[in-house]
Amino acid sequence: MISKLLIANRGEIACRIIRTAREMGIATVAVYSDADARALHVREADEAVHIGPSPAAESYLVGERIIAAAKQTGADAIHPGYGFLSENAAFAQAAIDAGLIWVGPKPASIEAMGLKDAAKKLMRAAGVPVTPGYEGDDQSDARLKAEADAIGYPVLIKAVAGGGGKGMRKVDAAEDFAAMLESCRREAKASFGNTQVLLEKWITRPRHIEVQVFGDAHGNVVHLFERDCSLQRRHQKVIEEAPAPGMDEATREAICAAAVRAAKAVDYEGAGTIEFIADASEGLRADRIFFMEMNTRLQVEHPVTEEITGVDLVEWQLRVASGEPLPKRQEALEIDGWAIEARLYAEDPAKGFLPATGPLELVELWAAPRVETGVEAGDSISPFYDPMIAKLIAHAPDRETARADLIDALDQILVAPLKTNQGFLRACLDDPDFAAARLDTGLIAAKGEALIPPAMPSAQAANAAAAMLGGAPLYAPVGFRLNRAPERTITLWSDGERVTGDVARTSPLTAALLGDDSVVVADRGSSRIFTTTPPRGTGAHHAHDGDIIAPMPGKVIAVDVAEGQAVTAGQRLLVLEAMKMEHALTAPFDGTLAELAVSAGAQVQVEALLARVEPANEEGA
Repeated sequence: MISKLLIANRGEIACRIIRTAREMGIATVAVYSDADARALHVREADEAVHIGPSPAAESYLVGERIIAAAKQTGADAIHPGYGFLSENAAFAQAAIDAGLIWVGPKPASIEAMGLKDAAKKLMRAAGVPVTPGYEGDDQSDARLKAEADAIGYPVLIKAVAGGGGKGMRKVDAAEDFAAMLESCRREAKASFGNTQVLLEKWITRPRHIEVQVFGDAHGNVVHLFERDCSLQRRHQKVIEEAPAPGMDEATREAICAAAVRAAKAVDYEGAGTIEFIADASEGLRADRIFFMEMNTRLQVEHPVTEEITGVDLVEWQLRVASGEPLPKRQEALEIDGWAIEARLYAEDPAKGFLPATGPLELVELWAAPRVETGVEAGDSISPFYDPMIAKLIAHAPDRETARADLIDALDQILVAPLKTNQGFLRACLDDPDFAAARLDTGLIAAKGEALIPPAMPSAQAANAAAAMLGGAPLYAPVGFRLNRAPERTITLWSDGERVTGDVARTSPLTAALLGDDSVVVADRGSSRIFTTTPPRGTGAHHAHDGDIIAPMPGKVIAVDVAEGQAVTAGQRLLVLEAMKMEHALTAPFDGTLAELAVSAGAQVQVEALLARVEPANEEGA
């Protein structure tokens, strides 16, 4: 058995691996960048080694430093988690060559499934159904356009080295193909250093079904049933569940058997996921489910599989990597109940899901039945990495109870002062179509603004804030009468709005203190911060309201406006590429672009001024 394990990752997955390793009596080593020097995974590990500057390309993606850290601390194994170097065959081989145990599949297996085009050819040969499309070597614009025309629109362009929803574009009409191909290649080059693409027929009502597989070094391969990850935004998973709604036993047997064949075709060892796309226009049917790709690592959503099978997948990984056979054979595995997971992110749904970075003063996640997180109160969300705060998981005897339990948890958790997608997650879970399991990958896009929580009513929220601050000396009694308790009110500020909070009024909303003069108020998954400190500036728009600030380090890839140009609220001004995603920054109100501080191609740091909008002339402005 492994005696000391180095985790070549960060955040919640590093904390998750540390927990299981500790339970197994295995010592742990964390690695960290400058930004993560005081991170939770560093505090929880037995040892920690600094591996470089904050950017991942200079730390978590530098395999030589990670292997050196393992040798320095006497670790005998490396667990890559997911993301970063987890599916890098060269890194896996380098770890093995250094005499370390690689907690993952063989490098050859990673390589075989690393490129989507080659993987599809391999799957066809193994008798695994694949989506109609083009995976050829001729990558000329003309050939790709001709193949897309032959497949028929809509068609999906996918980077062969893609993952995480990056490097994917849906093309609805022939005239859009060239522009979409250019955009896809640009993102693929930035994310994966590979511009090659493949084409797939767009499934009209697609569901994303994936199967957890596990193999060992003794030739055994099992599946741990399926997960449904159809609820997605821009090809990124939002809600995952297991098992898949509407999956009958015959279809389950067919898709899981295909997944096992896929794993055996690459002599697979360790945890992996076979991802399928299902045409659900007539329900889930075995003859309408097609192979998409294989993820040769542990998945973000692995907890839902653990909940319905009672298996600790990280423990299995460590045992298999140590040379042990699989702890269970197929006949011993069965589904128990239902599990649903929601990914809580620091991002602002009202502003196009723009990632939020900065300190977390309040983190109360205890209401969720199971929480996987890499942060605590006092930690920060860094602009250098994925802004996930936590994964929230509910397990129950049936889907409806699990759904209700997760909604209840989202009503009670509190995170501040950063904006989160908490209310958006609640709206997704509470949506009638999701509740009825009428699922497809386009559900969130079809609902649009309906899933973005409205602004919290200020009067009721202000009363909740005032009640929480009730003991503060800032209050003065007003309206005093004999034999009657005084009504005490206070002026509060929230989002630039001046409101009055009544201490004597009761409110059903949840509230918590943020220091001496601020309160966060939550209702149905949404939150709002009230403070006794007035904002800077006066008038309809406060000073700096029109500043367009970089929310994180990145590259300006497009500028749509010029200085002096009139702009309208919501109009796109420029596009920032950061965290391997494109983020549109828009005008906050009608006005004039008074200053443009950057041009296309500029590299900018977090909080850099990009542009400034001056409001249109208003009464009293």
